[in-house]
Amino acid sequence: MKETFDIFLIVMAVLAFGVFIALHFFEAGYGYLFDRRYGTPVPNKVGWIVMEAPVFIFMCILWACSDHMWACAPLTLFLLFQSHYLQRAFIFPLLMRGHSKMPLGIVVMGMVFNTLNALMQGGWIFYVSPVGFYDDWFAKPYIYIGGALFLAGMIVNLHSDYIIRHLRKPGDTRHYIPRGGMFRYVSSANYFGEFTEWVGFAIASWSWAGAVFAWWTFANLAPRAASLYKRYEKEFGAEFTELKRKKIIPFIY
Repeated sequence: MKETFDIFLIVMAVLAFGVFIALHFFEAGYGYLFDRRYGTPVPNKVGWIVMEAPVFIFMCILWACSDHMWACAPLTLFLLFQSHYLQRAFIFPLLMRGHSKMPLGIVVMGMVFNTLNALMQGGWIFYVSPVGFYDDWFAKPYIYIGGALFLAGMIVNLHSDYIIRHLRKPGDTRHYIPRGGMFRYVSSANYFGEFTEWVGFAIASWSWAGAVFAWWTFANLAPRAASLYKRYEKEFGAEFTELKRKKIIPFIY
């Protein structure tokens, strides 16, 4: 089982590299970068729930079927992971304003990846990790360092989403430059927060499964952040460039 799981992780890491390259040539067509070429438009709220819910549901199934349901470290990692997707799949969509849409193709691709990611994270934590791997986990630094990073990233992500959600007044359809919070340093502060979350989770779980997910997050979000940066430059010109922000990682990229 371990050998099969390792092959699975390698394939996922290679696929992430392919996505990273491809997204430098093809913009991910949702949100500000919406593109009908990616499929029939569906309401954003519906799309987000359908896209993100599978990982939450499958993680619950993997947890419930495991012999380690109530083991402290696996349960803590499970709760950290699920806290993000509880918000992303069931709370975030309900907070959305307006009547924006996303392409059906993006929804389907998201569902596939999220299902595979549940198998990566839940598979490692509850089934593949060596016997005793998470014993005495709270006597080691990983859970504290990673947990702190995860929570910090979640706070940045939630605050950045709040800023974006309140850029427009009801009925307004114009675009605005997000300001405040981590938007002082990067143009895609919400993506920076999410990337930080999963780097933290990779450290907290101290696993290749977590590391592959962090890599997937960067491979997916960094090119999108670069595309958004170009859109801001094109639409707002000097008003945006004079802010001297980076794209997704403060002071670096």
